[in-house]
Amino acid sequence: MLIKSVAEIAFFFIILLALVKPFGNFMYKVFNGDKTFLTPLLSIPEKIIYKISGVDTEEDQSWKKYFGGVILINLIGIIFLILVQMFQAILPLNTQNLPNTSFHLALNTAVSFVTNTNWQSYVPEATMSYFTQMLGLTVQNFLSAATGMIVLVALIRGFVRKESKHLGNCWVDLTRCVLYILLPISIVSAVFFISQGVPNNFNQYTDATTIEGAKQFISQGPMASQEAIKMIGTNGGGFLNANSAHPFENPSPLTNFFQMLMMALIPASLTYTFGKMVNNTKQGWAILTAMLIVLISITGVITYSEFAPNTLISHISDIDPNNQFNFEGKETRFGITQSTLFAGLTTSISAGAVNSMHDSYSPLGGMLTMFNIELGEVILGGTGTGLYIMLLFAILTVFIAGLMVGRTPEYLGKKIGPIEMQSVVLGVLAPSIFILVLTAIASIIPQGTSALNNAGAHGFSEILYAYSSAAGNNGSAFAGLSANTVFWNLTLTLAMFGGRFIPIFFVMRLAGSLVEKKYIPTSVGTFPTTGLTFVILLIGVVIIVGGLTFFPALTLSGVAEHFQLLSGKAF
Repeated sequence: MLIKSVAEIAFFFIILLALVKPFGNFMYKVFNGDKTFLTPLLSIPEKIIYKISGVDTEEDQSWKKYFGGVILINLIGIIFLILVQMFQAILPLNTQNLPNTSFHLALNTAVSFVTNTNWQSYVPEATMSYFTQMLGLTVQNFLSAATGMIVLVALIRGFVRKESKHLGNCWVDLTRCVLYILLPISIVSAVFFISQGVPNNFNQYTDATTIEGAKQFISQGPMASQEAIKMIGTNGGGFLNANSAHPFENPSPLTNFFQMLMMALIPASLTYTFGKMVNNTKQGWAILTAMLIVLISITGVITYSEFAPNTLISHISDIDPNNQFNFEGKETRFGITQSTLFAGLTTSISAGAVNSMHDSYSPLGGMLTMFNIELGEVILGGTGTGLYIMLLFAILTVFIAGLMVGRTPEYLGKKIGPIEMQSVVLGVLAPSIFILVLTAIASIIPQGTSALNNAGAHGFSEILYAYSSAAGNNGSAFAGLSANTVFWNLTLTLAMFGGRFIPIFFVMRLAGSLVEKKYIPTSVGTFPTTGLTFVILLIGVVIIVGGLTFFPALTLSGVAEHFQLLSGKAF
């Protein structure tokens, strides 16, 4: 069983690595304004979009104006999505006559999808109309994914350009990202999902009678189209409540593999795009190496934990020689390894989609999915967001290395000064403040604890996971938490908004500072950032910052529950 699991995991990463260079090079051409194989088809629609919207494609924006554009498009998205939800009862494509949502749920959902979190405090098929799903949620899936990518591109230009004040054009970058990257892949993916049996229609739900004679409503709807951008944009919000554990969203082992590949494709390939843009592809490969070492290691431990015997039922070892004791909550169609690989990926990549219930994992397995998020969603991370936060860690790493040898830290030819370090530290630590403070509050007041389905350490894990997922813009959850209340909707909204836009502000501030600096040629005193030493030091900084920040909380959750399970106690 161990050899089979290793082979399954290895095969996935081999395919992923084979796609990194060609797709990363394609995205480099898109953001660099070069011609691609899609240019003859899309150049005219692109020009029409600029003309209708009044965008001056020649404008080169400062970091403040670029950031202003990012905030503007996202605020418009929040307002629009709130209105769509609160008036969906009178809007078209409401085949099930679903009512309007409450304001606190509408606010939570709007911020969730705009911030690329896709946290869902509701049952989608029983709450959102087709109109809301398509024109509201799916549109934001495109825009939120593009937002992360263009912020990353602006940061990279901060390294590349010298003695300037400009980082490009927010509106041009956004348009090209959606038109040339996200939309074509989503169309191809949607066609593939339809071919595999994923529904894509406007039918009313099917009123069926089961073999026991019970009544059952079978959900229909435009699922394939949303499934495509859900995965490629690392959004993760399901059309159905069961998400990718539902056979309509994820019908077969082939679609399961494809979904995992799609959510990893852009985050992994952007490292090569980064290397091309800074004219040193070794820089990108070094970052990707650090990411994959951590991802594969944690995914391996999660997989091992789910195959390990459960103390409470170890007496049945003769029944199952493969020791698959922890199958509860897993995707039985695909097996434990495909469930744990999906879990490791979705919590590392900030996708949040699930094909198994993390709440049902072993204490250590469930804790590590949460730890993936708490590392800052930098192990691949979301589209753009993972890499720009990882670059903050890279700057922190060279700063620490500079302190060790007594030299002024440099990264990619730019000196790292006080403004840069302030931006790095505040950008890295901002999400953890929301996670820990809100977790502490929710753990001691009735409005927080009344939503729990479990007591003790596991109940605390439900709270910690929820705020980690929200502030980390992941969106997955421990299933035992009933979060559709005023308290939870509002506090999770705060965590999602702060966890998304405070780091973006400091990343843009960092880019604005870097772009004004002179380029410093490499010398014998420059700390090399393409070798194994840098990779190991970068991994250490990521793990230590995440570990030191969250170790006390994790001790009270997964670690405590693990030792209680060994002593024969469960919740």
